[in-house]
Amino acid sequence: MRPSRRAVLTTATAAAVAAAPGTAAAQRHRQLRTGFERLARSGYTLLDGQKVGVVTNPTGTTRDVRHIVDVMHEDDRVDLTAVFGPEHGFRGTAQAGGSEGRYDDPATGLPVYDTYLKSGRPLADIFTASGVDTVVFDIQDVGARFYTYIWTLYDCMEAARLAGKRFVVLDRPNPVTGRAALGPVLHKEFATFVGRQPIAQAHGMTVAELARLFSEEFLTEPVQLETVAMSGWKRSDFYDASGLPWVPPSPNMPTPETALVYSGTCLFEGTNLSEGRGTTRPFELIGAEGVDRRWAAAANELALPGVRFREAYFAPTFSKFQGRTIGGVQVHVHDRDVFDPVRTGIALLVTAKKVWSGFAWRSDHWIDKLTGSARVRTMIDAGADTDEVVAGWREELAAFRRMRRKYLLYR
Repeated sequence: MRPSRRAVLTTATAAAVAAAPGTAAAQRHRQLRTGFERLARSGYTLLDGQKVGVVTNPTGTTRDVRHIVDVMHEDDRVDLTAVFGPEHGFRGTAQAGGSEGRYDDPATGLPVYDTYLKSGRPLADIFTASGVDTVVFDIQDVGARFYTYIWTLYDCMEAARLAGKRFVVLDRPNPVTGRAALGPVLHKEFATFVGRQPIAQAHGMTVAELARLFSEEFLTEPVQLETVAMSGWKRSDFYDASGLPWVPPSPNMPTPETALVYSGTCLFEGTNLSEGRGTTRPFELIGAEGVDRRWAAAANELALPGVRFREAYFAPTFSKFQGRTIGGVQVHVHDRDVFDPVRTGIALLVTAKKVWSGFAWRSDHWIDKLTGSARVRTMIDAGADTDEVVAGWREELAAFRRMRRKYLLYR
């Protein structure tokens, strides 16, 4: 028997919007409410009379770390009929490049459909087969173009348009702030699932803002889109100001500090160096066999703002150099307000190539997919320094910033 509306309102929904206890930051920012919290407080009126499917993963949680699917499933004001899982899966059991496939969720009995690497008409057909009227998106992003959840958002918006479905985006904070867009802008001929459309490497937007931009600028025709904005979030806020619990969006994104460096150091996926997968500090530890203290010294000589580099040795438990002790650096951000992750990532590439004779790009030129063009790779190969590489994307970044401004929801 399903609980009454009054019972649900006074238990699950109340818990969903309760402020997180503990830190002073959480207490100061008790007023921040996510898109889901605001939807729940409204009594889910936006979903009245609709069969609802949710695109989400383990980050779709309330402040008391209940999953929103579990909360809505127990509420008779929501006709929740399906769940759609992205890369890593709805419950988050798959590693990078994997998903959970089609199954029935043991906790709720709801059918879970796999969206990973599906787009266009095949994904639209999944939405149609599920029988939903409205597709809801609620996933925590980390602010980088090559983090695939924003392209799951894009693909699902396009599929919803093709299938004639409403699309609702529930907003969450950009954990590394929304102050500025940084880095190179994707060139369309380099489009992949780590970058479908021409946005900056660190986009400086929330998922609701991106959805607005995608619908107006990149979809063939705008989707029937509604966004539920947060209240109480400022563009200058880092994640710890939100008072929200951090749930790893993927297995190698364990902390908000990982997200802080990720939009720069993920570039090492495009090289023969380890980007720290298989360690407790992915994307903060970077290295390879034969790298020694000279790399940290060369990087520190640049006096990059807000960051220092420590000579480090580690043995990844999986991925590159599994089980072998390698040398490299650990990235230590000491002033996140002035830290530029993309410039830092470029500086580390330049100095690694300078001090280590074994440096090489991946043979498939994956670095071009990550940076959005061949320019970064070819400039570094030609001997360009950090400032010269960064100057190479100045005009395209300025154009993206102008376009981005129209879709921002927060000050």
